[in-house]
Amino acid sequence: MKRILFILHYPPPVHGSSVMGQIIKESKPINETFSCSYINLSTSRTLDEVGERTFKKVGRYLSIIIKVIKQLLLNRPQLCYIAIAVRGPAFKKDAFIAFIVKLFGVKIIYHFHNKGISTNQHKIIYNILYKCVFKNTRGILLSEYLYDDIKKYFSKDRIFICPNGISDIHATKENEDEDENEKSLNSPIKSPVEILFLSNLIKSKGVFILLEACKILHQKEIPFKCTFVGAEGNISSGEFQQKVEELNLSEQVKYVGKKYGSDKEEAYVKSDIFVFPTYYNLETFGLVNLEAMQHSLPVISTPEGGIPDVVENGVTGYLVPQKNVIALAEKIAYLILNPQLREKMGKAGREKYEKEFTLEIFENKLLSIFRQVIDIV
Repeated sequence: MKRILFILHYPPPVHGSSVMGQIIKESKPINETFSCSYINLSTSRTLDEVGERTFKKVGRYLSIIIKVIKQLLLNRPQLCYIAIAVRGPAFKKDAFIAFIVKLFGVKIIYHFHNKGISTNQHKIIYNILYKCVFKNTRGILLSEYLYDDIKKYFSKDRIFICPNGISDIHATKENEDEDENEKSLNSPIKSPVEILFLSNLIKSKGVFILLEACKILHQKEIPFKCTFVGAEGNISSGEFQQKVEELNLSEQVKYVGKKYGSDKEEAYVKSDIFVFPTYYNLETFGLVNLEAMQHSLPVISTPEGGIPDVVENGVTGYLVPQKNVIALAEKIAYLILNPQLREKMGKAGREKYEKEFTLEIFENKLLSIFRQVIDIV
């Protein structure tokens, strides 16, 4: 049985790369096909630790290096999978580990869960490191939209496209049994439409952009409720609440903190529209959009990174320009006032998930990639 060493992230903290790392680590097909070893690449255990420099994190990093060397010496894998960061201290940390793997002559495939190479490739140090780290390796991108970010260092024949996939949950809306007249395009709105934002409270994820859009909805007297779910990031719960009060949205908006497992699923099920107005310049996929589509929710997001591969504009939801509060408010209002369209887009999103983004599709694609790379001489 071929041996693969996985150096990746898994929770905590919870973010797109760690969620997918956990999925890979627990994948039955992958673990049954290959002899797999796993090392957690993360040195942070909470969101607050991300970006901080502490002795604990230094100790964890040294432990990672020891584990990697031990695996390379004792298990001698045929392939090493690395979920690599691409800029900042995290990249330099990951690059050193990649150099260790290269010293042992092990094939490397990088899984890019973030972007930013193209913005740093003109810097001398980064350019040298990128050339050395990526030489004679292969990579996995979540979307073809992301290729321009790495094209200086990877020819297309060294790149595989593998969109994320998530396990199936047969979600049903709470209002499934509503009277058909309630869903009629011409019927009045009987209760406020539920809007959901689910991500960490980070400015670049569009938190304040959505709040400003909510202000416009409120001023137009469009009935809605908007729930924010996620851990505190560079926006604290206090700062969030202060903004809500400044915008006079205390009756319409609430922050409920982190939700996991069944509590998170319940948040999706209770909602009517999912909104993720990210302008985060490292965004690659927007896994939460996929989760919302899985729950038959229409999605309003932005054309950041590979999101256009997930959200089909005008079919499964809408893509609005980054930081455009007015465009965001208009699309939310349109979906609030058109319940049949919400239902139609939600159904289309669910169908797109089933066709392109299931866990089985993701696992089979990864298996195919690993087999191809291992067999390449």
